[in-house]
Amino acid sequence: MPFDFPEPWRVKVVEPIRRPEPDEREERLRAAGFNLFDVPAEAVFIDLLTDSGTSAMSDSQWAGLMLGDESYAGARNFYNFEQTVKEIFGFPYLVPVHQGRVAENLLFSTLVEPGMIVPNNNHFDTTRANIEVNGGAALDLVIEEGKHPEVEHPFKGDIDLEKVRQLFEETPRERIPLAMMTLTNNSGGGQPVSLENIRGYSELCREFGIPFYIDACRFAENAYFIQQREPGQGKRSIPEIVKSIFELADGCTMSAKKDGLANMGGFLASRNTELIETIKQRLILIEGFPTYGGLAGRDLEAVARGLREVLNPEYLRFRISQTQAFGSRIAGLGIPIIRPVGGHAVYIDAKKFLPHIPQAHFPAQALVVALYRQGAIRGVEVGSVMFGRKDPESGADIFPELELVRLAVPRRVYTNTHLRYVCDCLEEIRDLRGQLKGLRMTYEAPVLRHFTADFEEIEAVRQKELV
Repeated sequence: MPFDFPEPWRVKVVEPIRRPEPDEREERLRAAGFNLFDVPAEAVFIDLLTDSGTSAMSDSQWAGLMLGDESYAGARNFYNFEQTVKEIFGFPYLVPVHQGRVAENLLFSTLVEPGMIVPNNNHFDTTRANIEVNGGAALDLVIEEGKHPEVEHPFKGDIDLEKVRQLFEETPRERIPLAMMTLTNNSGGGQPVSLENIRGYSELCREFGIPFYIDACRFAENAYFIQQREPGQGKRSIPEIVKSIFELADGCTMSAKKDGLANMGGFLASRNTELIETIKQRLILIEGFPTYGGLAGRDLEAVARGLREVLNPEYLRFRISQTQAFGSRIAGLGIPIIRPVGGHAVYIDAKKFLPHIPQAHFPAQALVVALYRQGAIRGVEVGSVMFGRKDPESGADIFPELELVRLAVPRRVYTNTHLRYVCDCLEEIRDLRGQLKGLRMTYEAPVLRHFTADFEEIEAVRQKELV
């Protein structure tokens, strides 16, 4: 797919970026312990680490910042924010938070106790961590097609409804405090979920009396895929599809740093007034008064405006087309990716691309390191570093089924020329991939280790003997 759909915006302000020389890149890598999270942003040329909080805000959003009411309680921006969320998502009660993981923390610390289970299509890192830190088990039940990068399926983010029913039938009701659904399915390659599947999941939750919550951070992108791919949805507007999605749920968590097109913000929304009242007390303790929730008034205004802008069909058409063209170009180089390309990122199948590096030596992290070495490009590992763990009884390593490198495309930030440069660097790496070295982890934190882990490289000639 060529980069042939024009940007539905024009450049108004530019931020200079620089490409450090190879010697500096090598120094930065070693100083960071081969963890790209520790490389300063000023030393990154093209930053595809995440699409979270990295969007370019519109002129309307920037204008909204000047209208920030920084009153401690009852700022006018909160009421605009509240009205916007209610109109788009339909939930009567909500609290603002400074980002999505706080919404997760508030929800799970209130509902999850040791021994409980929370099913999802695929939990992302902070969702899983917030469940597990409260003693719960985060259970992934994505459909079988979602586990195989090469398989084409329009909705690889769908949850396996048969497995959900089996879980609900075999597990005491009190052990499942809520059920989750991630839109789009980030850990599974940014893959969308069909409206039919969301409806089926919702019906099962209602049948068994289990609250159903949606991780809504990429809700608009998911709605666009439904419009484009699901039979009977093509003539419906994006706002109509969004309403159909969330009327099936009891609440949602939202990082507005994604489809809110803002640099900071989020919320927790629900139909359960008692739950929200309990959560407000926790919010006051850790975030702030319920009408600001850790955000400045100007941030609330930027999120309110961004949530409306993200529903624009021309914006969504370009957004998804740019990411898909990026993925098609990478696949055209013979580099294995998750198919079809998702909404916010391209995911490279590192296990298939680097078969000489075993999962115990983190092939996806090795590719992340190679990308920075080659072109000062920062991606992120979504594989054995992020989701690997030890068996609590045997101590043996347990590896995830997917070993991926995610190249997340920030919204309204990079031109197609920037992404062509990334493809050119990947082509160079492809031709030299047999020389890439695996890594050994020298430090890891007990929770969310990928953010702060340190590594050292393993000489290629020793790979097999160290397995």
